[in-house]
Amino acid sequence: MWPSVWEKKEFKKMHLPVLKEEAISFLDSKPGESFIDSTFGQGGHALEILKKIGPKGKILGIDRDSELLENTLVKDERLTLAQGSFEDLKSIAESRGFGKVSGILMDLGFCTWHLEESGRGFSFLKDEPLDMRYDRKENLNAWKIVNEWEAGEIERILRDYGEERFAARISEKIAEERKAREIKSTFELVKIIGRAVPCWYCKRKINCATKTFQALRIAVNRELEILEKALPQAVDLLEEGGRIVVISFHSLEDRIVKRFFISESKKEMPLIKILTKKPVAPGREEIEKNPKARSAKLRAAMKIS
Repeated sequence: MWPSVWEKKEFKKMHLPVLKEEAISFLDSKPGESFIDSTFGQGGHALEILKKIGPKGKILGIDRDSELLENTLVKDERLTLAQGSFEDLKSIAESRGFGKVSGILMDLGFCTWHLEESGRGFSFLKDEPLDMRYDRKENLNAWKIVNEWEAGEIERILRDYGEERFAARISEKIAEERKAREIKSTFELVKIIGRAVPCWYCKRKINCATKTFQALRIAVNRELEILEKALPQAVDLLEEGGRIVVISFHSLEDRIVKRFFISESKKEMPLIKILTKKPVAPGREEIEKNPKARSAKLRAAMKIS
């Protein structure tokens, strides 16, 4: 059976699913139930769900990145894969024969594969073209923002999506540098950021480009906008007693999830019951094994009507 796939060499490079045990516990999957992993990635969470749903259960795995879906090692007749964005969650589910489901997972982090192997400029530690798209069919990429957007718009996304304190200085420097030549690569952008900010800002533990790269990625992929569209659809797709689990990796995402859960739970006719009074964070052992998990927060809710 597929759990043994973890022994394969290829899976040693697989993205480690964050808060795996906690997510599976809150989903509370049982034999014969149907689930949606709306951010399938390399299938780490889905693989765990498959272990619990028995031969009659099924999972719909959705991901924006067709490359990840085409190269997944998770193969199972109970698993249906669909390329698309979870802003279209309901229509994708219905088109694949999934009606009401027992649980929906949203892991909002991006795969280690995107950083280390995609070649799309997600990492400031690799010299790659400025792209940052999950779905390469989309028109907007990081190059267009850096080279074509007005400095004021770049400042806005660095401030709003990256919470970058030096957003104005970085955007002004980008606008100045691109007058001489287009900014093509991640390393070119990192150098510009380094010249724009104070020296002490470059000597901290956190790389001075971290927040700029986060902001560009969020803007390119419309991450916050899509999340806001997806959450109501997810609740609508849940059967009574069904559960939604969302794992976020920065305060902007977590704030959207928190506010949505509170709003839906406090309606005159509440749709959900919040299962996590406070967000669940990874323990020390998980962070030691996977440092990228340190900023993760999990929230869960159950549909009640």
